[in-house]
Amino acid sequence: MAPTVFLSMTPLKGIKSVILPQVFLCAYMAAFNSINGNRSYTCKPLERSLLMAGAVASSTFLGVIPQFVQMKYGLTGPWIKRLLPVIFLVQASGMNVYMSRSLESIKGIAVMDKEGNVLGHSRIAGTKAVRETLASRIVLFGTSALIPEVFTYFFKRTQYFRKNPGSLWILKLSCTVL
Repeated sequence: MAPTVFLSMTPLKGIKSVILPQVFLCAYMAAFNSINGNRSYTCKPLERSLLMAGAVASSTFLGVIPQFVQMKYGLTGPWIKRLLPVIFLVQASGMNVYMSRSLESIKGIAVMDKEGNVLGHSRIAGTKAVRETLASRIVLFGTSALIPEVFTYFFKRTQYFRKNPGSLWILKLSCTVL
């Protein structure tokens, strides 16, 4: 997942270089959230597919907004160029989690006793599970996208990175992976 976050934050070279990494990242997140969600309720395949397609499309659209704004208006300020994509990536990942696991809030998740017997379904527990997952993914994507940008901001001024600007990408990728 770290390389997809890294690729979604690369500089702009064209429309394809903006949209394709975002689509891949959002599709991966939606599939991951769907697979690792609570399966204590029944859901029709068409319903699940439409929900995932909507989550991928809307979070991809939200994720590419800062790149399109930079391409259209040529904004090069450090806050807009570096921080705005991180904020939108965090919002897109949070929205992706919320949309792909929204059925847990609506239908509820199974509540079990100590022996593993199902006592019933709880919408409150489903809402709490979605909210906690949402918070953890926001923190995960926020830190994995923000830390490389902060290190880049400080390290690009050093003598070594001025002589070897290509090694800055290695630093950014290693910070994203860690």
